[in-house]
Order: sequence, then structure tokens, then C-alpha cells
Amino acid sequence: MMGEARESTGNALFAGGRYRLAMGLTALGEDEWLAPDADLRETLAAKRDLLATRRDDAFRFLPGAESPSAELLQLLTVHLPRHYPAIYQLADDLLRNCATGETWELAASALHPLDLAGRLVADDLCLLQSEAGSYRLVGASLCAPNRWRLDERLGQPLAAIHAPVPGYGPALERPVEHFFAAVKPGRIVARVNWGIADDPTRFQPVGRDADPALAAADVGTALWLRVERQSLRRLPQSGAIVFAIRTAITRLDRALRTGDDARDMAGALRDMSPAMRRYKHIEAVAPALLDWLDARGQAPAIVRETTGG
Repeated sequence: MMGEARESTGNALFAGGRYRLAMGLTALGEDEWLAPDADLRETLAAKRDLLATRRDDAFRFLPGAESPSAELLQLLTVHLPRHYPAIYQLADDLLRNCATGETWELAASALHPLDLAGRLVADDLCLLQSEAGSYRLVGASLCAPNRWRLDERLGQPLAAIHAPVPGYGPALERPVEHFFAAVKPGRIVARVNWGIADDPTRFQPVGRDADPALAAADVGTALWLRVERQSLRRLPQSGAIVFAIRTAITRLDRALRTGDDARDMAGALRDMSPAMRRYKHIEAVAPALLDWLDARGQAPAIVRETTGG
């Protein structure tokens, strides 16, 4: 979840060719939180299909999560129509999503409130609640996991959730715990993670290494840049933390628009520890990827690809 950080999108995504573990938090405005994008209809359709076929893999909650879940849903019924009235319309107890044509009868819905909340927005929604001073994952609508399984993380504290991340303990465990304890209601912060995948599928709970036989010439069309914008805010009544994850997946040759992008990613990969490369399933394909990035970084200009894929 919070295993690595970049400070913003764009060229700064790769931190000028450096790689380091950091929280990398920036302020997020109310009108940016859970904002719908052009792919909202398709994203919500994919969520709906996944929840119909693999519900236990995409949605789970623990006893005690009902109160923060209901609070989150109530917050969304106010937040979404206020900030995005062209898409979300509330009339009495009916919330309409104009992008999908769905209308939800809020009080009479048979869905768990966290499940319904997750069906309203493109982001995945995770709830973390404090118990004896330690925050643990008590529920999630998780339709685009990046190599982690909800059934394995549910109920776990932050330290255990992030234990697989190389270097997390000494670098981030205490700052993350301190932030979770100190963040005030009304404040929203965000951070950005990036990774490389050989499959554009959003739902990837299990990691796998990219094909080590991949040729450098094929890297641009065979690999994908996967970027997560993670946002956090505290619910004022329950005190739970909403951890929202917005996932964007772009074919690599379209994601890296300039030579600077390619050079910065190459620098970040070279700066990354072997342990982190293995954790991110990049190590096997790193030689071909770096060759492709170096060649792209030397190109005088990168034209916009217009073909599909």
C-alpha cells in the first residue's frame, strides 16, 4: 500500500532519475478527491463484473467495520453531488450516477455500505481503524490490487501489511504510524507509486516476473507503466482512515512521452536496489528495459503513437 513513493505525476514521477523510499505526501483538494475521469463508466463496469464473479477476492470486511463504512458512504452522498453534479445527482434518498445510468436507493440498498461506496467511484477504497494505537485494515473494496491479496492483508496492522517491502521498517514504519495517528479530519493528502507490468489487467492480486526473454525492441509495446495515486483522509466520527487508490495503466511507449521521461526512469531503475527490483518483479526484464529506455532517451524526438493497444 504505502511501500514506495514518488512526489507527483509527470516527469517528477521518476524523481529526476533517483529512487528512494519516502512518504512523499502532497495536499489534495476536496474537488480532486475521488474525481471522476473519462474512463469512469468502463472502470465501474469492470468493478461490477469482478464483484459479480470474484466477490470474495475484491470485497471483504471485518466485524466493526460497519460504522466507518456507513460514515464513508454518507460522506460520498454529500461529496460527489456537490463537487461533480454533472455525474452524481441526489434526490431524497436516490443517488444517480449519470455516467453508468445506475440509481441507488441508499437506505434500502442490500449492499454493505462499503461495497456500495466502492461501486460509486473509480478508486479502490480501503478502511483502516485504530486498535490499541495501531491501525489495521478492517475492510476494502479492492478491484485493482497491485500484487497483494485482500484475504491475506485483512485484519493486519500497517507494519505487517508493508513487511514485504524492502527497507520499509527502518525507513517508513515510524513516520507512517505517526502520520496516521496525527492526520486531522478535513485534510486530504496524496502520494504516487509506479511500477512495471507485462499485463494491463487492473485486477492483479498475484505478482509475476516479466518474461526474461523479452527483447529490447519489444519493450515499449509489451510492458505497461502502472501508476497508483493513493489518497488518505480521516473520517471525523469514527476516526477511521480512508485509503483510496486510483490506478492508471498505460503502455510504456505511450507513457514515456519525452527523452527526459525515459532517462529519468532509467536512472530510477539503476538507483533502485536489487531487492526492490525483485519485489517489483522487474529484475528479470531489467536489462532489456534499460536498453530500451537508453535508446529512447537518446532519440531527438518522440512522436505520439496513434495505434491501438
